[in-house]
Amino acid sequence: MSAALADPEAGRMALALTVNGRPLRVEAEPRSHLGDVLREGLNLTGTHLGCEHGVCGACTILLDGEPARACLTFAGACAGAAVTTVEGLDHDEVAAELRAAFNREHALQCGYCTPGMLVAARDLVLRLPEADERRIRVGLSGNLCRCTGYAGIVRAVTRVIADRRARGIAAQTGEGRALGPVGAGIGQGIGETIAEAVAAAPMSRPVPAVPVASADLDGTFAPAHRFTQGIELAHPPEAVFARFADIEAVAACLPGAVLAGRPAPDTVEGGLQVRIGPIAATFRGRARIARDEASLSGRVHGAGSDAGGRSATEGEIRYRVGPGAAPGTARVELDVGYTLTGPLAQFGRPGLVRDLAGRIAADFARNLDARLSGAAAPAPTGLNPLRLAFALVRARIAAWLGRA
Repeated sequence: MSAALADPEAGRMALALTVNGRPLRVEAEPRSHLGDVLREGLNLTGTHLGCEHGVCGACTILLDGEPARACLTFAGACAGAAVTTVEGLDHDEVAAELRAAFNREHALQCGYCTPGMLVAARDLVLRLPEADERRIRVGLSGNLCRCTGYAGIVRAVTRVIADRRARGIAAQTGEGRALGPVGAGIGQGIGETIAEAVAAAPMSRPVPAVPVASADLDGTFAPAHRFTQGIELAHPPEAVFARFADIEAVAACLPGAVLAGRPAPDTVEGGLQVRIGPIAATFRGRARIARDEASLSGRVHGAGSDAGGRSATEGEIRYRVGPGAAPGTARVELDVGYTLTGPLAQFGRPGLVRDLAGRIAADFARNLDARLSGAAAPAPTGLNPLRLAFALVRARIAAWLGRA
């Protein structure tokens, strides 16, 4: 049976899926999202649809064993996939323990968020090595509840993790439990079985993957959004500009940045990891670097895609180093332009991106200042989603009070 076979006249396609352990063939329009197919085509109404923008988490299901938003997933992209809804967890050991804990800890009220919350909580129970309340709250931050206040939910998940670790049931880590974007574990376990089945199908037509961003870095770039940013450093402008020539040192100061090999003077390959609650991506690609010694300015133009190939970005940073407010200090003026495409673009509102860039710039300036001062090289850092969220809230309150 073909994994995906289109019917041009009807505008629909036939999909071969494994849903809750049963091989099925369903028909759907290519533009239909998986949530509608499950609810309307298969009557699996345990998958709830809330915001339909990937924010509330009510529609969370398992796709090839990994949590995914059914409302953001095109059905046509799931040919050959294994889908597990909350109905498919009736006899699941972890889900059974969670349901009992939810009852004990009063983690239920209206119940609309509960199916997605259980799927997300099950993933945490499987992979967190210990019952860490902070990590549990971060892990559940992509599942919104308007009723409970989350306290009972967090207690329930904490209790299940603690009980399982006390019984000697270890977290699933390493090669057997690939962490990353949905589909990162393809070729392992369920994914391998599905891949082999689809390959053996006589009329198999796999859905092509979204290509990695391959922008011409030598061409003209017209960004969709622009903003400016400034950072102050207690060091002379010439020293700051000279340090910018050391790409490896700059990358070590940038939260979430990684390099792929040794950079060339004008080209670098690597990635940048960004995470805000449930929103996470590691953009990998390459960038071209240009510097003008006379004006103490430069330009970085890069492009890349996330690890799953679902979102892509292209951007440029133009910078100029000048004197700061006090003698012997520098101010770096940044002009940032970017274009974001794919599912992550739904969360890339310009205001949020500016706030995120401000937080990155502040951490970068602090780390760079330490290096210029001869202090110990800072440890590689990532973005703290809770600290970022609190900073955004404080900024919004300050802005509101300023207008009042």
